[in-house]
Amino acid sequence: MSAKVLYEVRAGVGIITLNRPEVHNAMDDEAAALYKDALDTALSDDAVRAVLLQGAGTSFCSGRDTTMLGHRAKDESDYHFVLHHQQKRLTVMDSPKPFVAALKGAVIGGGCETALSCDIRVSSTDLKMALPEIHYGILPDTGGTQLMTALIGPARTKYMVMTGERIDAQTALEWGAVDFLVPPEELDAKALEIATKIAAKPPIALAMAKTMIDQAHAGAVRNGIAQELLAQTALFKTEDYQEARAALREKRKPVYKGK
Repeated sequence: MSAKVLYEVRAGVGIITLNRPEVHNAMDDEAAALYKDALDTALSDDAVRAVLLQGAGTSFCSGRDTTMLGHRAKDESDYHFVLHHQQKRLTVMDSPKPFVAALKGAVIGGGCETALSCDIRVSSTDLKMALPEIHYGILPDTGGTQLMTALIGPARTKYMVMTGERIDAQTALEWGAVDFLVPPEELDAKALEIATKIAAKPPIALAMAKTMIDQAHAGAVRNGIAQELLAQTALFKTEDYQEARAALREKRKPVYKGK
C-alpha cells in the first residue's frame, strides 16, 4: 500500500493513517482510492473489531487537495464523482465495526465529513474544524449538512455551512461535534485506548448497538445525503462555482452574480 495511506492492526484495532503531512493530509485521487482500499481491508479482516482513523503530522485531514478542484478521474460526471465519494462515507456509517477518529489540527471539508461519519471523535486542543465549501460556490456533499445537524443542531450547522468559518476545539466540544478533548501529546494514546476498549467487546453486540443507536437519525441522514448529491451536481454547473475557482487561481476575491 502506498505511503499516502498506512494500515496496521493492533489489539483488534485496524489503524488507518492518512499520510500526506506536508499538505495536512489533503486528499488527491490516489490518496482517496487508497483510503477506500484501507477501509475494505479493515472491514474484511476478522481480526479487526474496531477501526481508528488518524492523520500523520499536525492535522487529521484538510479535505480535498485544492489543486485537484474540478478534476475528474477517468472523465467521470460530476454526479458519479460525488456519488463515489459518498459511498466511502456510507461504508463507514454502515459498517458493523465501530469507528473512532483521532482529530487534530485541520479537520476541514471532506476531512470534517470523514470525522463526522465516525462513531466517536477524540480531539486534541489544537483542532480547527470547518465546512468551507461555500467559499468555492458549492456545499458539503458527503454528509456534512446531515451528520453535523444530527450532532450540533440546525442553527449551528447553518452557521458553519453558510459562513464556512472554522470553530476551535473547545467550541466543537461544547457544541457536540467532538466527544473527548485532550492535549495534543495525549491524542494518539487516548483514541487508541477507546478503540481498544471497544474492540475487546463482543462484535455482534457492538454491531447491534451501533445499528440501534443510529436508527434515531439514519433515515433522515441518508435522505439528506441523497439531496446533497443532487444539489452539488447542480452547483458544479453554476457561474458562481466557476467564478470561485477563477478567483482561487488568480488569488483575488470572487464576485458572485447569484443567478
